Amino acid sequence: MANAEKFIVLPYRKNRGNLVPGEMRQASNSVSAEKIASAMAERFVGVAAYAVIVDEETGDMSSPRLLAKYGEIADLNAA
Repeated sequence: MANAEKFIVLPYRKNRGNLVPGEMRQASNSVSAEKIASAMAERFVGVAAYAVIVDEETGDMSSPRLLAKYGEIADLNAA
């Protein structure tokens, strides 16, 4: 099983009072993920940049590590 660390940015919006994740964006490294999250912060209720471990065979993501947080975000570990 081949695992790799990937960097993602996840924006959040409100829908009927609930926090809903938007479209996930991939970044090339942690610094890039933090910059993308910062740039998106004004347009969303919340934005988070994460480092995750991805199983390259199945595409499953695990072990999210929060790099940067702007505004209101949901707990990825609870999902």
